Amino acid sequence: MSTFKKKFIDLLKIIFPSTGIELIIFLFFLVVYGYLGSYIAIHYKIIFDSRIPWDAYFSFDNKSIVMTGGSFERHPLSYYFFKYVRKLALLFSDGKMDGNFRFALAWFSNIAVSLSIVQVFKYLKNIIQLPLFICIFLILFLGSFSTTILLSFTPENFTYTLLLLTLFNYYSALKLRNEEKIPALALVVSGIGIGGFTITNIVKVFIPVAFEKNIFKNWKKFGNAAFRIILTCICFILLYLNRIDFKYENIFSKTNEQYEKFSNVNSTPLWDMILSYFFGGNVLFSNFIITDRNNMQGYEYKGLLMDVYSSWVPYLFIAVLLALVLWSYFKNFRNKLVQILMISFIIDVVIHCIMRFGLHTSFIYGGHFVFIYPLMFGWLINSYKNSPKTLSFLMAVFCIMFAYLLTNNYLRMSEFFSFLNRYY
Repeated sequence: MSTFKKKFIDLLKIIFPSTGIELIIFLFFLVVYGYLGSYIAIHYKIIFDSRIPWDAYFSFDNKSIVMTGGSFERHPLSYYFFKYVRKLALLFSDGKMDGNFRFALAWFSNIAVSLSIVQVFKYLKNIIQLPLFICIFLILFLGSFSTTILLSFTPENFTYTLLLLTLFNYYSALKLRNEEKIPALALVVSGIGIGGFTITNIVKVFIPVAFEKNIFKNWKKFGNAAFRIILTCICFILLYLNRIDFKYENIFSKTNEQYEKFSNVNSTPLWDMILSYFFGGNVLFSNFIITDRNNMQGYEYKGLLMDVYSSWVPYLFIAVLLALVLWSYFKNFRNKLVQILMISFIIDVVIHCIMRFGLHTSFIYGGHFVFIYPLMFGWLINSYKNSPKTLSFLMAVFCIMFAYLLTNNYLRMSEFFSFLNRYY
């Protein structure tokens, strides 16, 4: 019993702030994001309006997600999670879907994103072992991304996926650093949680297993890893089939339908969608477009979408961002933890940039990978800790990027509020 209690306490220390500085960071983002989300929830209806099922802002499906968890072929198990989110929010609002209901939804998102940032801080501090001021700088950088700002008040699958992926990356990094294997129960729970919110992400849960010590040199270890992966897949598949009453043929028909719907958009050049939407839109807000929408039941409303960048400066920003990520990757190529991060990132690149699934709205998928940027920057800084000149150069570049990021995203958020004042 004492062993179980110790493991449970250790798990809580991983999930939640466990030191004074971690608590301060958590409370800081909780207050900043909380003020933003609370103001939007109280004064505007855009977070949840029962008449608007989707696309009120940046292609988020707020009402659809809150009420159903989203489409089963992409988000197979999120229905169960959002059922309890909805019940808790209704409990707070006395059963009414009003401002108090929106307030509760915004704060659930706020807590999830703030905890995600704490997980990134823990990785930077405990795994990469960077100085405190650099860790704080990098999480402020992450906290200013367009994705983290939007998800901090948006009830969406991506909000909670961000938390689960950052948590799993930190947990698996701890295990690999200590040359331990990821326990079967942890792998099963992670696979069900992460894959349940977005099915393609389940692959990311298995990546760290491939980097466990001597896994391809010892048949016993390889067999144990295979067993853990197969067990995770079986548990996930059974829960998935139970969700759709074992009508497995619906998976293929709906998946093909969704792929056709979200992959055949040719109005914007491919390279521009990749830079402006996939790599850029998750970090740096671009221009906004106001669109006319309807809920297929006679109600018309306005939607807000991101356009491609209209200036060369954002393109330069994204080019520098990607160059730094690639620099970090090649500099730390032999580091298995870096390989895990980049392989996970490449999975999203393949799905959205090569297969083109949802590429025209890929700015909403940032919860799947934006945390990779500060972690890769952290590894890059760590690799030059004994090179003062290079380190000074890197910090100068990061400071310039951070200043531009703050300025751009602040101005764009003011445009977002102008949209809210006019229509919501």
